[in-house]
Amino acid sequence: MSLLLQEPGFLKRAMPVSLRTWHWMIDQGIAPKRSELLRGVIVEKMSKSILHIQLANRVFLLLVAALASRFWVRQEAPITTHDSEPEPDISVVAGRDVDYEQHPTTAKLVVEISVTTLAEDREMAFIYAEAGVEEYWIVNAADRCIEVHRCPQEGRYQETTFHSVGQSFPCSSLPGLTMDVAELFAGLPV
Repeated sequence: MSLLLQEPGFLKRAMPVSLRTWHWMIDQGIAPKRSELLRGVIVEKMSKSILHIQLANRVFLLLVAALASRFWVRQEAPITTHDSEPEPDISVVAGRDVDYEQHPTTAKLVVEISVTTLAEDREMAFIYAEAGVEEYWIVNAADRCIEVHRCPQEGRYQETTFHSVGQSFPCSSLPGLTMDVAELFAGLPV
């Protein structure tokens, strides 16, 4: 099993199940509300603080404004992998919503907002890298920075950089997109 499931926050909320069974549970309407499948385990999703919601909304609006005509920008929508179906805070996938009959299996960009779950969000990098997600951002509220994971290869990101308030960085998976860290955190009590 993954180190993700050794994290105390996940371990106490975990119930094992296959991806096929998970989809059957969803189709039958018996999947637990506010949950996702991670490494074959049903995990209850945590409640979100106002800071989490504010940061997620800011990232979402920025991405929609910059990308909506070229990509599908999604909030808390599943990505299906071989053993997981996480629902990242934000994902950007190629194409439009009408191009999909099932949940996407990868993404150009995935963003998780981390207010109290930094260790868990760092472990999620393995799931996203295995799925070929080109770039994974962790918005680290406590340290007011964004961790950027790039170049997925053999289930791991080969490059990780940290960008603090006062810095901007380009998104390598979505050319033309630049994130200003100060703008993201402006006016928020962190």
